[in-house]
Amino acid sequence: MPPDPDLTGAQRAHWQHTYRTHPGMYGRQPSAPARYASEVFRAAGARDVLELGAGHGRDALHFARCGFTVQATDFSPVGLEQLRAAAGDQGAGVAARVTVAVHDVRDPLPLPDASVDGVFAHMLLCMALSTKEIHALVGEVRRVLRPGGTFLYTVRHTGDAHYKTGTAHGDDIYEHGGFAVHFFPRDLVDDLADGWCLDEVHAFEEGDLPRRLWRVTQRVPR
Repeated sequence: MPPDPDLTGAQRAHWQHTYRTHPGMYGRQPSAPARYASEVFRAAGARDVLELGAGHGRDALHFARCGFTVQATDFSPVGLEQLRAAAGDQGAGVAARVTVAVHDVRDPLPLPDASVDGVFAHMLLCMALSTKEIHALVGEVRRVLRPGGTFLYTVRHTGDAHYKTGTAHGDDIYEHGGFAVHFFPRDLVDDLADGWCLDEVHAFEEGDLPRRLWRVTQRVPR
């Protein structure tokens, strides 16, 4: 069954409302995957990083504090306004390294070919995106990465306690408390790495449920 065509608009409205009523909802500290990604990017000699689904910016600001030039995108203008404000609060050095853009990842990425060294997406790929849209997005990520560039993303997977519970929208998408999640089977991870160098698929847990996720690291061949 294909995903519900009305889900995209509903999810955009839900995230706008959530960021508006719970500003800075994820706190100021970076996520564990972002801390790991900064180490991976630094070891690879990265300079320019793109974050997809940056929200209110806790991870984008972490990358900027680590010295990377960061382009942060999200489909929520409310979240990105909070990111801009937080960047300004951290001083001119951090603020100068961060740019933001409202962008829906169902559309082509607004960057030139081979223009960034690293791409980071924490639970963005497992939002209310169809399998076809996820494949198209990963194709865009590859387009904007330079040769040898790294894509590090996290997704909730089919071993998660919420898989196959809540409201079903088709294509392994289930909704809980207004948030829709596309739960990844392992073969989808492997398909998305076709033609890449797949470095790691690391299982970890996050939050109180806990959510069960994979942290995937893959590189564009040189």
